[in-house]
Amino acid sequence: MRISNDWLEYKCLDAGNGEKLESWNGIILRRPDPQALWNIDNNKDWENCDAYYHRNNKGGGYWEFLKTLPEYWTVKYKNLVFKVSPTNFKHTGLFPEQAANWDYLIDKIKKSKRKIKVLNLFGYTGGATIACAYAGAEEVVHVDAAKGMIDWAKENRDLSHLEAKHIRFIVDDCLKFVERERRRGRKYDVIIMDPPSYGRGPSGEVWKFEKNITTLIQACLDILSEQPLVFLINSYTTGISSTVLSNILKTTILKKYPKGKIESGEIALPIEKDNLILPCGIYGLWEE
Repeated sequence: MRISNDWLEYKCLDAGNGEKLESWNGIILRRPDPQALWNIDNNKDWENCDAYYHRNNKGGGYWEFLKTLPEYWTVKYKNLVFKVSPTNFKHTGLFPEQAANWDYLIDKIKKSKRKIKVLNLFGYTGGATIACAYAGAEEVVHVDAAKGMIDWAKENRDLSHLEAKHIRFIVDDCLKFVERERRRGRKYDVIIMDPPSYGRGPSGEVWKFEKNITTLIQACLDILSEQPLVFLINSYTTGISSTVLSNILKTTILKKYPKGKIESGEIALPIEKDNLILPCGIYGLWEE
């Protein structure tokens, strides 16, 4: 398990009853969390939040703002700075549990002592992109189907003062982009992907994790360099375990690069109250 416990400006204050209570640089948000299934007594801290996301019966929901909040604000993680803003789908534009993966990527790239090219697929608002650029990657290519997420990632780049780094932001369907990169003969030393359970590309392409993940990984094998450093998959898809990711990697990338090793597990956040751990998703990786 990778636990992101080095945050100073973010805290998971409490979790349970299907919800979590978080501090984002002093702003307290209350949100649903499907993993927080244990029962707790909601104390006054839960009632004194600044904003509360309510689920509705149709699967969506809405924010109830109990205090006037700025349209957006920032949180800092070590030397990285990110824009935070409550969205219509309960998210804030940042998954703080991914900080453990950012630390891992930064360490691997810095210790490689060579020029590293990175491809970040389903890059969202760019947490991993920013981390890899900060680590000194020669080039980072960030791909996402949503232009709004690309724009947000660019803001995060600027907030972290990484404008001088070579980051390419591309609005595209991830599988189609990988196939074009193969035809162009481009290679990458690090490939990161955070595929959704379900999604659509900019031209209406349909993505389903269970149906498409192996196809995408197989396509990525053709654009890995002769000496790849890391192949990292994150997933929040319900019903998919880290063992599934491990098995997929063992039957794909490990066959082509047998000298590497496979690791998989959960990513999580520490809960300040009661010293519990909140599981947030899974990862699987091949590394040099």
